Amino acid sequence: MTALLETDLPFLKRSGKVRDVYDLGGDALAIVATDRISAFDCIMPNGIPGKGAILTALVRWWFEKIEHEFAHHLLFGSDPGIPPELASRTMLCRKTDVVPIECVARGYLAGSGWKEYQQSQSVCGVLLPAGLHNGDKLPEPIFTPATKADQGHDENIPFDRMVEIIGGELAEDLRARTLRLYTMAEDFAKDQGVIIADTKFEFGTLPSGETILIDEVLTPDSSRFWPLDEWSPGGEQPSFDKQYVRNWLEDQPWDKTPPAPALPDDVIEGTQQRYLKAYELLAGESFDMTA
Repeated sequence: MTALLETDLPFLKRSGKVRDVYDLGGDALAIVATDRISAFDCIMPNGIPGKGAILTALVRWWFEKIEHEFAHHLLFGSDPGIPPELASRTMLCRKTDVVPIECVARGYLAGSGWKEYQQSQSVCGVLLPAGLHNGDKLPEPIFTPATKADQGHDENIPFDRMVEIIGGELAEDLRARTLRLYTMAEDFAKDQGVIIADTKFEFGTLPSGETILIDEVLTPDSSRFWPLDEWSPGGEQPSFDKQYVRNWLEDQPWDKTPPAPALPDDVIEGTQQRYLKAYELLAGESFDMTA
C-alpha cells in the first residue's frame, strides 16, 4: 500500500495539513483525509499509508457516539461525485463559518504543557499545583486555547485573548463544551484501556447562528492517546498517536522548519500500527486496511 498524499477532484479545493476540502456547492463540503502527517506544524514529505481511512473511520465512529449530545457537521451518507477509491476517507459535511480558535482540553501534563509548566508552573495562563511530573494527571481538566493555522505554527493563547478574538459569550460556551466533551470521552476511553491525555476540538457557526463541532474529533492526529496499563508518570509515555513521529524527529538534525526530513520505513510502519491500535481499542473492532 502506498500513501495518498494528494487528491484532485473537479471542485473548488483548499488543502490543510492533512485534509483536502472540496466545495460541493450549496451548503455541503467534501472533506478528504489524505495520508499526509504533520509534526511541529510541518508536513512530512512522505505519509502513513491508510492513515486517512483510519482517521475518517474513527471520526465517523465518534460523531455517531456523541451526536445525541453534541451537534456536528457530519452528514451521514455519500456524494455521487466522490470516486469509490476515496469513499473510505471522505466525509460529507455541512458548511460553517469556522471559529478561528483551537479548543484544547488537557487532563494530563505532557508535551508543550509540560515544557511550559517547568518554566512557570502554569499552562496557557492556568496556574497548576507545584510538584507535578511529566505525564501526571491534573487535578481537573483545563482549557488551553490556541490560534488556528493551516500553515505555520499554532500559538497557545490565554483565555482572555480568546475572549478578545471571538467575544466572551462564545468563548465561555466553547470552553464549557470542550471540557464536557473531553471528560465524557476520557471516561469512555479509559474503559477501553486508553488514556486521552489531551485533545483539541474545532467549532463552526451555521447560518442559523448555531455553533457545532467541525473537522475531526478525538483521533490520534488531534489527541494524545496513552495505553492505560502502561501509564507511569515521570517521563515520556508510550502512545497510540503521532508522538512516535515527534520523538524520532527530535533526534534528527532538523530545526523544525520546512522542509522536514523523510520518515524512515520503520517509523512509518510503527506509526501506522499505533493508529490502527487506537481505532481498534476505542471502536472495539478490527480495521480492514484493504477496504
